[in-house]
Amino acid sequence: MAQLKLRRRHRLRRKEIVKLSGELKDILECDTFNEEDNVETANAGDNDLILYKGVPFGIYIDEKPFLLIRGILKFMPDKKWITVDMGAVKFLANGADVMSPGIVDADMGIVPGEGVWIRDERNKKPLAVGIAQMPANEMVNTKSGKAVKTIHYIGDKIWKLSEE
Repeated sequence: MAQLKLRRRHRLRRKEIVKLSGELKDILECDTFNEEDNVETANAGDNDLILYKGVPFGIYIDEKPFLLIRGILKFMPDKKWITVDMGAVKFLANGADVMSPGIVDADMGIVPGEGVWIRDERNKKPLAVGIAQMPANEMVNTKSGKAVKTIHYIGDKIWKLSEE
């Protein structure tokens, strides 16, 4: 497994941070960065990341910002979540995509193609980040098919960037 390296780091200006924070608030309904924070963008492999104090906290999905697991843990968003049963946790920990039968609940505002975060039903803690493949009501009510394509999970290459 090849390691990711951060490349093309760019520190954001105050007005860029305010714009980014506003976009994240619109998407996730949570307050994130303020204009005094050290926020950068960087490239790691095929991923455009958002760094907070040098640690990956966000990612761009189709040019829209979204939080990674560390960002979700810090800022605790109220939207774009999917809850899976405890049987799905061991598969998600290995980077598996989320299948509809494992979903017990979801934010009903989710539409295909946008970023979502996956949490377990017992602790409500984030396990992974992915891209929705179907609308929320279909995820919850359908018992077959891929609901979310996983792009980040605990222990993956992006996670390990912050451990260096």
